[in-house]
Amino acid sequence: MSLDQHEIEIFGCWQMICGRMVEDANCHRIRALVANELQLVAVSQDGWEKLHRDPRDGRFWEYSHPQSEIQGGGPPTLRAVTRENAMEKY
Repeated sequence: MSLDQHEIEIFGCWQMICGRMVEDANCHRIRALVANELQLVAVSQDGWEKLHRDPRDGRFWEYSHPQSEIQGGGPPTLRAVTRENAMEKY
Protein backbone atom coordinates (compact mmCIF):
# COMPACT_ATOMS: atom_id res chain seq x y z
CA MET A 1 0.00 0.00 0.00
CA SER A 2 1.81 3.10 -1.15
CA LEU A 3 0.98 6.75 -1.57
CA ASP A 4 0.03 7.99 -5.02
CA GLN A 5 2.46 10.60 -6.36
CA HIS A 6 -0.47 12.97 -7.06
CA GLU A 7 -2.20 12.49 -3.74
CA ILE A 8 -2.09 15.50 -1.45
CA GLU A 9 -4.41 14.50 1.41
CA ILE A 10 -6.20 11.40 2.62
CA PHE A 11 -9.22 12.19 4.80
CA GLY A 12 -10.54 9.54 7.12
CA CYS A 13 -14.23 9.41 7.94
CA TRP A 14 -16.36 7.67 10.52
CA GLN A 15 -19.58 6.02 9.40
CA MET A 16 -22.57 4.90 11.41
CA ILE A 17 -23.21 1.25 10.56
CA CYS A 18 -25.73 -0.85 12.47
CA GLY A 19 -25.79 1.67 15.29
CA ARG A 20 -22.02 1.94 15.82
CA MET A 21 -19.27 4.18 14.50
CA VAL A 22 -16.93 2.44 12.08
CA GLU A 23 -13.77 3.76 10.40
CA ASP A 24 -13.90 3.97 6.61
CA ALA A 25 -11.29 2.55 4.22
CA ASN A 26 -9.31 5.82 4.29
CA CYS A 27 -8.88 5.55 8.08
CA HIS A 28 -7.54 2.03 7.65
CA ARG A 29 -5.22 3.15 4.84
CA ILE A 30 -3.85 6.05 6.92
CA ARG A 31 -3.20 3.79 9.91
CA ALA A 32 -1.48 1.17 7.73
CA LEU A 33 0.76 3.78 6.08
CA VAL A 34 1.73 5.31 9.42
CA ALA A 35 2.36 1.90 11.01
CA ASN A 36 4.15 0.17 8.13
CA GLU A 37 5.61 2.60 5.61
CA LEU A 38 6.22 6.07 7.00
CA GLN A 39 8.87 7.01 9.57
CA LEU A 40 7.94 9.18 12.52
CA VAL A 41 10.09 12.33 12.50
CA ALA A 42 8.52 14.69 15.06
CA VAL A 43 5.48 15.32 17.23
CA SER A 44 3.84 18.71 17.79
CA GLN A 45 4.03 20.20 21.29
CA ASP A 46 0.40 19.36 22.01
CA GLY A 47 0.85 15.82 20.67
CA TRP A 48 -2.10 15.99 18.24
CA GLU A 49 -0.03 16.27 15.05
CA LYS A 50 2.81 14.03 13.94
CA LEU A 51 5.30 14.53 11.15
CA HIS A 52 6.28 11.47 9.12
CA ARG A 53 8.66 10.96 6.22
CA ASP A 54 8.37 8.51 3.36
CA PRO A 55 11.78 6.76 3.22
CA ARG A 56 11.34 5.96 -0.47
CA ASP A 57 11.03 9.50 -1.80
CA GLY A 58 11.74 11.77 1.21
CA ARG A 59 8.33 13.47 1.18
CA PHE A 60 6.93 14.70 4.49
CA TRP A 61 3.44 13.79 5.67
CA GLU A 62 1.50 15.25 8.58
CA TYR A 63 -0.83 12.97 10.53
CA SER A 64 -3.53 14.88 12.38
CA HIS A 65 -7.08 14.85 13.69
CA PRO A 66 -8.72 18.00 12.28
CA GLN A 67 -12.01 17.20 14.01
CA SER A 68 -10.34 16.93 17.43
CA GLU A 69 -13.49 18.21 19.14
CA ILE A 70 -15.09 14.80 18.46
CA GLN A 71 -14.69 12.21 21.21
CA GLY A 72 -11.52 10.21 20.64
CA GLY A 73 -10.03 12.92 18.46
CA GLY A 74 -12.13 12.20 15.40
CA PRO A 75 -10.98 10.46 12.23
CA PRO A 76 -7.38 10.94 11.05
CA THR A 77 -6.04 12.90 8.09
CA LEU A 78 -2.71 12.43 6.36
CA ARG A 79 -1.49 15.29 4.19
CA ALA A 80 1.67 16.08 2.28
CA VAL A 81 3.63 19.07 3.58
CA THR A 82 6.66 20.80 2.14
CA ARG A 83 10.02 20.43 3.83
CA GLU A 84 9.94 24.14 4.61
CA ASN A 85 6.54 23.91 6.32
CA ALA A 86 7.66 20.84 8.24
CA MET A 87 10.82 22.55 9.51
CA GLU A 88 8.88 25.69 10.51
CA LYS A 89 6.25 23.80 12.47
CA TYR A 90 8.32 21.00 13.97
